[in-house]
Amino acid sequence: FGTDQLGRDYLSRVIFGIRTSLWVAVFVALVSTALGTAVGALAGYYGGHVDNLLMRLTDLVLTLPGLAVLLTASVFLGSGDPLSIGLILAFLFWTAVARIVRGLFLSLREKEFVEAAKAAGASDLRIIVRHMLPNCAGPIIVNTTLVVASAILVEAALSFLGLGQQPPDPDWGSML
Repeated sequence: FGTDQLGRDYLSRVIFGIRTSLWVAVFVALVSTALGTAVGALAGYYGGHVDNLLMRLTDLVLTLPGLAVLLTASVFLGSGDPLSIGLILAFLFWTAVARIVRGLFLSLREKEFVEAAKAAGASDLRIIVRHMLPNCAGPIIVNTTLVVASAILVEAALSFLGLGQQPPDPDWGSML
């Protein structure tokens, strides 16, 4: 890869720069998946007013322009902090998994095993965690992997614009 104007090796900076990008991406994936799964599970299981309220909140977050919110929040929270960037991205990325989990829970709550668990006296939390959530694991895992890729791209774009990791720390977006 060669060296830059200051004599720093590009290959080692690219390899070292994955730390920040991967940390932010995994953090965003875990937080947004947990938040989206909780919101979607509650909305899908309880339905009615709870579903309506949580899905309107989800729609509200979906209407926000992602890059504009990210740039504004990054300016106010301070640029260069991977934790604040990760929290902002997690706040923007949880909506997809919430909608997926809600749809799955709406179909699962009518299944026989859920009605049997209710008849056996299981609590709502136990039904959600032990009976319904394992049946949603596949789509949740797939969405989590997609969030990792999206978070890396958005974090690199933010660094490219100068609001991500600050030099001299290596980062893929700032190196680009």
